[in-house]
Amino acid sequence: MKNRDNKNLTRIENRLYSWMRNNGCVLQRVAIGVVFLWFGIKKPLGISPVNDLVAKTIFFLPPEFFIPFLGIWEVAVGICFIYRPWLRYGLWLFFPHMLGTVLPLIYLHDETFTMFPFALTVVGQYIIKNMVLIAGAFIVAGTLLVEKHDKNV
Repeated sequence: MKNRDNKNLTRIENRLYSWMRNNGCVLQRVAIGVVFLWFGIKKPLGISPVNDLVAKTIFFLPPEFFIPFLGIWEVAVGICFIYRPWLRYGLWLFFPHMLGTVLPLIYLHDETFTMFPFALTVVGQYIIKNMVLIAGAFIVAGTLLVEKHDKNV
C-alpha cells in the first residue's frame, strides 16, 4: 500500500514538475512584465515611493523630466515582456535599466545601508531583489536562442 502511494505521489509530482517546466518561463516573462508595468506607471503619476530616491540618484537630470521618462521606459519594458514578439526589444531596455537600479547602492550608502556592507535598509533590500528579476530575465532571454536555433534546424 505504501509503495503504491509513493508511486501515485511520484506521478503527481512528475506531472506538476512537467507543467512547471513547460509553463514556468512564460509565467516568469509575464510576471516581469507586470512588475515593470506596475512600477513604471506610478512614476509619471507621481505616486511611486522611489521617486525621491531616483531624483537623488540621477541628480544631474531634472527629476520633472527624468522620473516620467524612467516610468515610460519601465512601462515599455513591461509591454515588451508581456507581448512576446517584442521581447528582444524589452531585453535591450531591461538590462541597462537594471544597471541603473544599483546606483543607489554605490552613491547613496546612507539610504541603502544601515551598516555597510552587510545590513541593508528597506530601500537597499528593494534594490537587491532586482537580482531575482535579472536571473529571471536571463532565463527568459535564453528561450530566444533556443527558438532561433530551432527555426534554423
